[in-house]
Amino acid sequence: MGIALHDIKVGFDGVDVLRGVDLSIRDGEFTSLIGRSGCGKSTLLRVAAGLLRPRSGTVETDGDMAFGFQDARLVPWIRLWDNVTLGMPGRRAERRALAMRALERVGLADHAEAWPAELSGGQAQRASLARAIVRRPRLLLLDEPFGALDALTRLDMQDLLARLQADNGWATLMVTHDIAEAVRLSDHILVLRDGVIDTTFDIDRGTLDDEGLPAGHAETERRLRAALR
Repeated sequence: MGIALHDIKVGFDGVDVLRGVDLSIRDGEFTSLIGRSGCGKSTLLRVAAGLLRPRSGTVETDGDMAFGFQDARLVPWIRLWDNVTLGMPGRRAERRALAMRALERVGLADHAEAWPAELSGGQAQRASLARAIVRRPRLLLLDEPFGALDALTRLDMQDLLARLQADNGWATLMVTHDIAEAVRLSDHILVLRDGVIDTTFDIDRGTLDDEGLPAGHAETERRLRAALR
């Protein structure tokens, strides 16, 4: 099981933000959530993570989840490896061994003893993914994780996320403003408008080009832009 949300309704100060949202993501599926600023994307992600209680509706998950933010949120006064396993039980040597395996998978093993301030933006986001890997989640929730990165680093991080997704079989829900990013990574793209899922795009990932883009990506991007107008 990944996650299933049924009839989610959320309001603030008498204003409805989510007016009955339904979505489900199975293990191994990557779903992106897009929409104009203020449409409730991050609110829905917080509901999925259990950080916000909806006015009504239900959230069903297996409970094993990890959350990734645009800001990697590393603790500045502890080493990178210690950040990766922060809050996890076990002896220091055991935690370091777990962290090293996760850092190896994201290409940061040689930075294990670095301080967070010594990392580039891309390296910090790799560390954030390592922090997710080490907890072995079934569900990965991402809130514009690459939004602050330059274009080339962003593409590198998309490639890394795609590989980790394939290796780990996560159910993934990602909020993004980047249409091309959503098409490049997703099995399904949901357009949130006026508090409901307005349109759903299913992406055929059976054939990918050399840049990892699915067949017909240009037409899909055009239709998504039209749906967001």
